[in-house]
Amino acid sequence: MASSHRSSPAPRGGRDGIYPKERDPSPHRCRSIRSLPDVCPKEPTGEGRGLCPSVVAEHDRWTVYSSKVNLPAALNDPRLAKRESDFFTKTWGLDFAETEVMPSFYLPNITREHFGPYLQEMAQRERIHERCKTICPNKDDVDAVSSITTNHDKSRAELEQVPKIFMKPEFALEDPATFNSVLPWSHFNSAGGKSSRDVASSKLLQEKLSHYLDVVEVSIARQISLRSEAFFHAMSSQHELQDRLQETQRAVAILRGRTAAIDRVMCQGPLRALRTALTRNNCVKLHNKLKLMAAVHQTQPTVQLLLSTSEFVGALELISTTKEVLQQELQGIHSFRHLGSQLCELEKLIDKMMVEDFSMYARSDLNRSLKEEPQVLEKERLECLVFGLLRQRKLDFLDIYSDEMILAAKAIVTQCVAESVLHIEEIDTEVVTKLADQMRVMTFPQWFELLKNVFESFLLYLQKIKATLCVIRNVVLEVLASNQKIRLLEEAGSGAAGQEDSPGPSASQGEAELAYLTHEGLFISDALNEAQQNQQAGVQDQSSVTGSRIQAAGSDSASGPTETSVSRESGENMMPTDLELNRIINNIQELLYSASDVSHDRCVKVLTARAKDGSLERLSSAEFVCLSQAVETFVRDTEEGALQSQANRFVHRFHEERKTKLSLLLDNERWKQAEVPAEFQDLVNSIADGRITLPEPLPAGPEDRKPTEFLLVNGQKYAVVGTVLLLIRIFLEYCQCVNDIPSIATDMLTRLSDLLKHFNSRSCQLVLGAGALQVVGLKTITTKNLALASRCLQLVVHYIPVIRAHFETKLQPKQFSVLRHFDHITKDYNDHIAEISAKLVAIMDSLFEKVLSKYEVKAPMPSACFRNVCKQMAKMHEAISDLLPEEQTQMLFLRINASFKLHLKRQLARLGVVNDGGPQQGLVVVDVAFYTENMAALKSLERLDLNMVEIWEQKR
Repeated sequence: MASSHRSSPAPRGGRDGIYPKERDPSPHRCRSIRSLPDVCPKEPTGEGRGLCPSVVAEHDRWTVYSSKVNLPAALNDPRLAKRESDFFTKTWGLDFAETEVMPSFYLPNITREHFGPYLQEMAQRERIHERCKTICPNKDDVDAVSSITTNHDKSRAELEQVPKIFMKPEFALEDPATFNSVLPWSHFNSAGGKSSRDVASSKLLQEKLSHYLDVVEVSIARQISLRSEAFFHAMSSQHELQDRLQETQRAVAILRGRTAAIDRVMCQGPLRALRTALTRNNCVKLHNKLKLMAAVHQTQPTVQLLLSTSEFVGALELISTTKEVLQQELQGIHSFRHLGSQLCELEKLIDKMMVEDFSMYARSDLNRSLKEEPQVLEKERLECLVFGLLRQRKLDFLDIYSDEMILAAKAIVTQCVAESVLHIEEIDTEVVTKLADQMRVMTFPQWFELLKNVFESFLLYLQKIKATLCVIRNVVLEVLASNQKIRLLEEAGSGAAGQEDSPGPSASQGEAELAYLTHEGLFISDALNEAQQNQQAGVQDQSSVTGSRIQAAGSDSASGPTETSVSRESGENMMPTDLELNRIINNIQELLYSASDVSHDRCVKVLTARAKDGSLERLSSAEFVCLSQAVETFVRDTEEGALQSQANRFVHRFHEERKTKLSLLLDNERWKQAEVPAEFQDLVNSIADGRITLPEPLPAGPEDRKPTEFLLVNGQKYAVVGTVLLLIRIFLEYCQCVNDIPSIATDMLTRLSDLLKHFNSRSCQLVLGAGALQVVGLKTITTKNLALASRCLQLVVHYIPVIRAHFETKLQPKQFSVLRHFDHITKDYNDHIAEISAKLVAIMDSLFEKVLSKYEVKAPMPSACFRNVCKQMAKMHEAISDLLPEEQTQMLFLRINASFKLHLKRQLARLGVVNDGGPQQGLVVVDVAFYTENMAALKSLERLDLNMVEIWEQKR
């Protein structure tokens, strides 16, 4: 073995392809004696290791028994190319394979053309050289060939002395013929002892065989000497290879140690933190799941507790939430496999309990004393019952109330007769048992007093039924409104998702506020952000939310509206449809009519019972007049209640139709100035004359008047859109209804205020919020659109005091408090108008900031910057001057001028131009004078005080 010396990491091969061993220039050091490797390695320790082999740490120390194949087999392996790739892929995976190295971009691609000049230059010399080689062979080659030939001939001659039998492949001494030919048997067959001749013959044979052996050994030694150089070269290469393998082993051990330290310091800690975080998350999920299971486990006791206090809605909500949790969060839990069926049975039981409880409530409410106030008995309990019945789709509960109502009407007559008979001593109830007979026995004054008591009792009875049905109707309307709101939110969510999917304009905020000037006026960017402010909130974690819902449903047994509002969202899928709810509302109204009919029927039976013996025919005229007046009063009172209820339905339908019509008009409005037909001008003139009514249609004259460009109101011109003209007609329709039905004035005022609020908010969304870009398809919102919207709002504000004064004449003094709605509406409209003005100023402000930031004080004058500013100001004035009155135009341009002075003052301070009488100040004065002249040349701005002295910094 050669000594282990340092070698170069990248040795260079010699001319014969063998890598020579490089010597260390340092003095030779004795290698320390190494102990032999342990052939019986110790058992691995119990340290925790991964399932995959580590390439960083050495698991077990290598021994001679760790080798799976010897070196010659590895070097002569025919599958060597495949083995090289297997060496890496077996540890680091199939992806760790040799890849093609891309050629360097900095090295040129050498082709044969690069060597063309050299080959042409050396071609002649190469031909001469080749010709000389064929003529004159190499002397060394000749000597070597002759030497090898001589040695070969001499070796052949010596080998020919050896008998051919020794050279045969099948030579074997075991064969008798071979043995006899090599050792003749005659030398060992002589009878008697050995003679001297035999001894000599044996010696001769031995010498001959020894000579043959020497010849063969000499030939072998000669062959070995001829190949000694290659043999010793191979041995030295083997030693060199072993030295390099040992150095590589040490380098790999050092690299593994360093990598192990890196793994220990930089990898194990973060990985341990990741594993700990994952374990913590799993523990949190498990804890939440266990809490959820604990909450679900308490469902049945909580439901029983809620049922004991008649909290049916809370129990149904808890059952519904638990079912949802069982199907989503706790699906497959073995311990809850029967809970779903148990909850279904419990829900059926609650249905029966609610129906029975509603029947008991109706009976107790209708049969309570009529002397009490006609208020709803336990209103919260009734609301919970109605909502629970609606939630469970028990839509026949009104039939139960109708049956109880008929029984109660019969009981009222019986009770009134019994109370009247109790005060009449002449009637013996044991003899006269029937009610009709008892009434016929009474005198007319006694019977008439009884009849008035019956009328009064039935009026209280109807008031009580109306109040109860009103509560039921409000619950149904609340559910209907909730369904519509949920549907609108879903449609809005789907619309927002569609807008997110569609590509939008990619403009920055500064460009969004900047307006581009065209012949139509200043354009606001399409990318206004106001229309995108209604975003949906994020969804919380499902398991925690569900657990909290179960706990909230179990712990809180909220009553009345709270319970309904909480339960409505989760039970929306079980709620009746809008068609069914509208049918229930109609049935409630019909039930009130039915109650009035039942009252009339009972009163008719009282009259017919008295008239059987002809006593009514014997009445005097005064008595009959009293009877007739009492009956008419009762009929009128009952019919007024039905008429008021019908009027409420009419107001609701009337308002919804107008509001829907206004919404459609706004959604199709393109916010361009509309012509004013003559009939609308006449309508406005009639309002100015104090006639707040719809004028009757006039017959068409021989000449139809042409529409005008503006609407004249008290001498002022209003540029309007078509929607505002129709809005004026709509609120006149409200005033006309109040004139026709004064009793609905309060409801009409509330609905009209809602209509005006809707117009204000929707117009704000469409114009300021740029909603018209998507709704109508406008390319952009111009300054003309903004000014026109402002003028339309001003027209509505002008008519609000007129509407208020009209309604004030129709209301009672105690109802004047509802007029405050008009004050709030006026404030909202004025705020909206101020926002539009601020938006117009902001457009020019952003324009000034962009243009004046590039302003430089240098000739020629006036500068291009001021020319551009004046051009934009002229276009702004051209866009709004015909739409807004002169006073508003002046105020608007004063604010725009203040913004211009502020930005110019900042730019001059940035440039260092001061009011020092220098040449730079002179150039600025020329620009300012040009600006002032252009502003004064605009219509209605001739006498506007611009006060341009403020652009200079005050000297201290």
